[in-house]
Amino acid sequence: MIKVGLVGFGLSGKVFHAPFIDANPDFELKKVVERKHNNSQKIYPYVNVVRDISDLLSDKEIDLIVITTPNTLHFEMVKNSLLAGKHVVIEKPFTPTSAEAKQLIDLVNKKKLKLFVYQNRRWDGDFLTIKKLIKNNVLGELYEYEAHFDRYAPEFKDNAWRDKDIPGSGILFDLGSHLIDQALSLFGHPEKIEADIQSQRKDSKVDDFFRLILRFKKIKVILTAGMLVDKIGPRFILKGTKGEFIKYGIDPQEEALKNGNIPRGKDWGKESPKYYGSLKTIKDGIISEKKIETLAGRYQDFYHNVYDVLINAKEMAVKPEEAAATIEIIEKAF
Repeated sequence: MIKVGLVGFGLSGKVFHAPFIDANPDFELKKVVERKHNNSQKIYPYVNVVRDISDLLSDKEIDLIVITTPNTLHFEMVKNSLLAGKHVVIEKPFTPTSAEAKQLIDLVNKKKLKLFVYQNRRWDGDFLTIKKLIKNNVLGELYEYEAHFDRYAPEFKDNAWRDKDIPGSGILFDLGSHLIDQALSLFGHPEKIEADIQSQRKDSKVDDFFRLILRFKKIKVILTAGMLVDKIGPRFILKGTKGEFIKYGIDPQEEALKNGNIPRGKDWGKESPKYYGSLKTIKDGIISEKKIETLAGRYQDFYHNVYDVLINAKEMAVKPEEAAATIEIIEKAF
């Protein structure tokens, strides 16, 4: 059993990490760092709440430290955790700069430890479905891939660090890191990057809209997200020589987790049929259209992979070098 110390119990720690650690019998959530509250004990009465990460670093029983703090704290916390001999899970984005990311990669290799970056949206049901369509050559030779992460949030949240003018804030680091990571995992590194990055909300101190175009040898990748999109359009649009795939809606796992649902059972991550994507293909001049059932999302597979890497020496699903490449793309876009 892997014993875990969790740093932070805000949205990320509470919704995206603690439920999967608790539901997985191969892990034990031993300690949670909360600066002022004991909220984690209300859900997980067995945990020990501490006030500082130093309590985790000095605990010889803890194998893995999961860091869910604001981006500005990532580098130092990961560095200190590695120096203390702990494996680390770090929330995305990896670090505010690629130089910091590379320093941590050098350190993790030197210490012969493992560093996992939580790019959980590789396990979104719609993205898993798209990967399957591409793998099976359903659309023929793909020439255009478009992904959106749009929201309607014209007002700022009180004390939200993502809306403050600090390193690693803004929508390109926050939501863009998901879209970029997905694209790089499918197509590798682009030959050219075009970027339109804006602050559209009144008095916004950070970027809240972006449109990136990543150009590969044969594929044009369009990635966009905004906070002032009232009428949400398609989530994915894929175009190939054999047809087109259009998908609306967003993976249901985040909403289920926010509602307190436990990530277990055969129905976990399943999407409503009303959001199934539409596949339009042409063969011998005849156009046909059908719905494609969305594969079930599987965020739990991230921690399954963590266990397999640490215990069974399996390959990492998300390598830190890949996460660093995402930060490099963001830097080049700016």
